[in-house]
Amino acid sequence: MEVVLWQVLAGTRGGPNRARILRAFEERPRNANQLSEDLDLSYKTVRHHLDVLKDNDVVTSSGEDYGEVYLPSERVRATLDTVEQIVTQLDGVETS
Repeated sequence: MEVVLWQVLAGTRGGPNRARILRAFEERPRNANQLSEDLDLSYKTVRHHLDVLKDNDVVTSSGEDYGEVYLPSERVRATLDTVEQIVTQLDGVETS
C-alpha cells in the first residue's frame, strides 16, 4: 500500500488534490459534492480524483449515486503514518 500511496499522492500531477481529499476525511466522511464545496474544486475534478483513489483501494464508499459517501479504506487507515509523511512532503514542495 505504501507504494500505491506514493504513486497516487506524490507521483502524479493530481497528487496534491488527492492529498487534500484524504486530509478532508480526517474530519468526517463526505460525498463528492461536499468535497467539491469544502475544497473549492470542481465537482468533475473531485469525481476524477475519487475514482483514482477508489481504483487504487485508497478510499472506499458507502451508499449510491449522489449520496455516495467516501472515507479512507482499511488499508490506508493501517498506514496513516505514510499518508502523513507524503502529505507533509507535498506541503513542503508546494510552499517552496
